Amino acid sequence: MTNSHIEGSADTTTTQQRSGTGDAPHRIVIVGGGAGGLELATTLGNKLVKSGRISVVLVDRSSTHIWKPLLHEVAAGSMDANTHQLEYAAQARWHRFVFQQGELKGLDRTRKTISIASLADEDGIELLPEREIAYDTLILAIGSVTNFFNVPGAAQHAIAVDTLSEAEHFRRRMIGMCMRAEHAIDTHAGQEHPKLNIAIIGAGATGVELSAELRNTAEVLGAYGLHQLDPLHDIRITVVEAGTRILSGLPEPVSVKTTALLNKLGIDVLTDAKVSEVRKDAVLFANGGSIPADLTVWAAGIRAPAILGELGLAVNRLGQIIVTQTLQSETDPDIFAFGDCAACPWPEKNSTIPPRAQAAHQQADFLFNAIKKRLAQQPLPAFEYRDLGSLVSLGRFDAVGNLMGPLIGSTLFIEGIMARMLYLSLYRMHLMALHGLVRTIADTLGHWLHRKTSPRVKLH
Repeated sequence: MTNSHIEGSADTTTTQQRSGTGDAPHRIVIVGGGAGGLELATTLGNKLVKSGRISVVLVDRSSTHIWKPLLHEVAAGSMDANTHQLEYAAQARWHRFVFQQGELKGLDRTRKTISIASLADEDGIELLPEREIAYDTLILAIGSVTNFFNVPGAAQHAIAVDTLSEAEHFRRRMIGMCMRAEHAIDTHAGQEHPKLNIAIIGAGATGVELSAELRNTAEVLGAYGLHQLDPLHDIRITVVEAGTRILSGLPEPVSVKTTALLNKLGIDVLTDAKVSEVRKDAVLFANGGSIPADLTVWAAGIRAPAILGELGLAVNRLGQIIVTQTLQSETDPDIFAFGDCAACPWPEKNSTIPPRAQAAHQQADFLFNAIKKRLAQQPLPAFEYRDLGSLVSLGRFDAVGNLMGPLIGSTLFIEGIMARMLYLSLYRMHLMALHGLVRTIADTLGHWLHRKTSPRVKLH
């Protein structure tokens, strides 16, 4: 879309004049099309844009959306991203908002505009110029990026899986290295076992889930004849954790059970292993030890994008925007932030709300209602986070987790089929927020049929 689709890019009409009750709609700009940002834009478009009270612009640097918790499956090849991507432009057309592709470059709070960097194709040819977009309410939901914690060699030799392009890059590298390992090309030619070493640094949900998916992928690639390696003995997978146990953010019983399941799958788990350096062929530890690593994944942490520290808004040490319990920036009440990029108070835990998909979903629901109150010039409520528990999927092998909430009364440990079904339902809830019931059912059926007629792992 072009600049002609943006209302008044140089207009400095005040927020009070654009309250949504007069002729001019209240301009809401959402930066970031992740789970929360896209859900909020869709809900606002469905329920408020048609009335003429507001206009909604969604900005994202990518042209397509994919639910971030699926990326470890894309990286392992067990999910074809092409069947799960959603075109922002199509979603905007269907749900009455405007999409602008580009990366946030700056903020002018006096003029109430944001600047979006120019957009170029893979050959460097400019597709869209640098633009300005005016807002009355600005909502920042640009997520997070990988935090390498300044570990020497990590950024150069480890692959993150925080974006679709990174996940696809890892999948291609993994398949290629399995094929090369079979013929001892640039691998451990003098060793019988293992012939390929994969190290996953970070034992949070992403690292743990990826390790199990990779074990499945190793088996499938062999079944399809892409290599003749023994998936258990020739391909070594090691999960590395600096803390005393994996899944440190979850209750200890979940961690203990998951560790046992990983060991059963032949996945090595190293704890109390602080990484001091990542090399092309090895991971070194602060205690002097090391492990060979032909392929290294970094899943050890996240931080806020650097641009947030350049906007003139208060941020914390991780670069997240500091917000009040209304999700408004401490610096400017016309600017909201939520999801991974925001430091939102969690008074019950004397901390901030964790960067989880369920938090972003709850905050998107909260902001829809908060915006309605803002348009009516009513006081905004305080956001209250409800921790419903956590689930970890080990692919086709198993799933574990804990449930929490007022109906349960305490933490309930679950595993097996029930945990797997609940894990799958999280994605369906996201689809429901974007498409409604009928399209979600059709989408689920379509994906089921696709999986029945396609290889279990994406092979190219």
